[in-house]
Amino acid sequence: MQRKRPRRSGPVASAPRPRGARAAPAPGALGVLKRAGRPLRLEEITAALGPSGAAEAPGQLEELVRRGEVVLNRRGQYCLREQLPGLVVGTVQASRNGDGLLLPDDASAPIHLSAHEMREVMHGDRVAVRIEGPRFRGKPQGAIVEVLERRTREVVGRLHVDSGVAYLVADNPRFTHRVLVPDAQRGGAEPGQIVIVEITRPPSRSAQPVGRVSRVLGEHGAPGMETEIAIHSHGLPFEFPAAVVAEAEAYGARIPQDAVAGREDLRDIELVTIDGEDARDYDDAVYCERTRGGGWRVIVAIADVGHYVRPGSALDVEARERGTSVYFPNRVIPMLPEALSNGLCSLVPHEDRLCLCCELRVNDAGHITRSRFFEGVMRSAARLTYREVGEFLARPEGRHEPRLEALRERLLALHGVYRSFTRERAGRGALELDTPELKLKFDEQGRVAALVEYPRNDAHRLIEECMIAANIAAARFLDRHRVPTLYRVHGLPEIDRLETLRQFLREFGLWLPPAEEVKPEHLRDLLAKIGDRTDALLISTAVIRSMPQAVYQPGNIGHFGLALEHYAHFTSPIRRYPDLVVHRGIRQVLQGGDPQALVDWHGAFPVLGQDCSFRERRADEATRGAVAWLKCYYMQERVGEEFDGIVSGVVDFGLFVQLDGLQVDGLVHVSSLGQDYFARDRSGYRIVGRSSGRVFKLGDRLRVRVTNVSLDDRRVDFELASVAGEPRRSRRPGPIGRRR
Repeated sequence: MQRKRPRRSGPVASAPRPRGARAAPAPGALGVLKRAGRPLRLEEITAALGPSGAAEAPGQLEELVRRGEVVLNRRGQYCLREQLPGLVVGTVQASRNGDGLLLPDDASAPIHLSAHEMREVMHGDRVAVRIEGPRFRGKPQGAIVEVLERRTREVVGRLHVDSGVAYLVADNPRFTHRVLVPDAQRGGAEPGQIVIVEITRPPSRSAQPVGRVSRVLGEHGAPGMETEIAIHSHGLPFEFPAAVVAEAEAYGARIPQDAVAGREDLRDIELVTIDGEDARDYDDAVYCERTRGGGWRVIVAIADVGHYVRPGSALDVEARERGTSVYFPNRVIPMLPEALSNGLCSLVPHEDRLCLCCELRVNDAGHITRSRFFEGVMRSAARLTYREVGEFLARPEGRHEPRLEALRERLLALHGVYRSFTRERAGRGALELDTPELKLKFDEQGRVAALVEYPRNDAHRLIEECMIAANIAAARFLDRHRVPTLYRVHGLPEIDRLETLRQFLREFGLWLPPAEEVKPEHLRDLLAKIGDRTDALLISTAVIRSMPQAVYQPGNIGHFGLALEHYAHFTSPIRRYPDLVVHRGIRQVLQGGDPQALVDWHGAFPVLGQDCSFRERRADEATRGAVAWLKCYYMQERVGEEFDGIVSGVVDFGLFVQLDGLQVDGLVHVSSLGQDYFARDRSGYRIVGRSSGRVFKLGDRLRVRVTNVSLDDRRVDFELASVAGEPRRSRRPGPIGRRR
């Protein structure tokens, strides 16, 4: 079924333009505004254009307003943004406490929006704001001048009825408005059911939003409901329009022979894919050999998605709208239709595939001495998993199945270059963060049956290092040729966050230099010290939380966590749109095209970066929400059971405890700590009983009992059972996680 694209309502309403399309407002209306030198009403603009241009004026103005070049003020006049001092256009990011941020289109510093300002907008809306008033926690404050685009068209949540008034409480905590639902618009939905509500009247400063039930998803707690809720709560596109599917399927199942012409033939080279056991979209394949003079020759072959997804095509517009594939525990929402993502683009074994390749020469110290990019055709020699390659590398002298033995030389070479990369990584001071991966296991009815931690091994790490090396080379290549692109940047941590981390670490007897002096190597050395400590996961998590989010932007500021000056995402174009943008930039150079065409295809790169970063955060929040729900579902069957855990947080009203091996956090309320008055001390990391003097602190080992689970709030409550004994296992840090 084709996904419907709802219409916008309000002063800038019309059928929405695809986000990936390059806007082309005619100069007519814009020219009139510039020549006038003052705000104009619609009738004044149409009169100035005359009969030939008047009919086009409303559409031109709507597009100009949507792009933020023109603002429609409250008097119904169109104004040039450039003539409005202090006006900033961007996207609203709401928070669960009711206030929010404006993320400017030009990637400048976020602007704080108070709860009062947020009353008339919802998460994801595009607005124009004027900077006003004193700074709030170091950020400028903004007042909304105009809502440019209402991006929230539907909300999913639980239907409630109170005193005869029906309303929806959104599942997504970023949607803090209650949506009123008139009786005539309930669509037969019963209180307590999970429903989708279409917004018929957006919020204003004086009124809550109003909507109608467009679909009843079902009963709360039904199998698969958590994913349905996450998809609709975060507005994830989940069905491909018919035109997009048709365009993908038109390529067929095999690559056309004319596409091979002019490409380097790699079909006799033992390129292999190494991925998770449940992976279906194989973006990358690797090859490595030892060179005569020492060092390594590495080929990273990446699916040539750009050959099929052409700028401005239906596939391209849809891919930009999605931004990324979304991986739920029990379902995948791909960026591209299956005919490409799992078919023609996927580097399946023993099938010819088009690829864009990065060839690297790496010395024994792990430095990239040379690199080149080229278009190729390949045939994967094998599809291997992290588990089987990890087992091979752990005991290479042992007996292994024939297909691994046949690739022995390649696998040992990959392990060799990995060790060289790790030496270089340590030398530059990159962070080494690693946490066990949590997998959710389901029964035949689709209900979560187990939570299982899987440690990472050298197979994960060698692929990660090869991908990082290719990403470095791609960023350097584009920078050298002055090609507009999106870099993957990771800025310096904020001083106050680092200071909070320093205070946190003192509780564990660990040291960091003053916040303004902290460099990546300090954090790396810190993580190396915690080794097999029982609180290693807790400390690693605290370090991660002190870091800013990595984002996409055209301005290259480097990557703090990886300690790199140049970094871009190149290796996953099947599942990430920024990687496809990078591929297009590289191809323009290889084919002698005009790099400026990239701007013509994608529009302003600051806006593109904002869009891609927003869609990445949206996907992350959706998956976190679904996983949190599933964890709670698993735990509600274990009310009354006891578990060992570690104190992961201390608050005025109790302790947060993370359970060993399950990565489930829950609250031990102060009332369950004993018959005493408990309060936090000045450090903020201990809670002390006034009469007993009993102390609970961050990092303590506790045994707790599950007392209550709330699926609605994603909350687990514990009570104290006893102080746990020695830990049952240890964890050690390793390479940094996936989201680079």
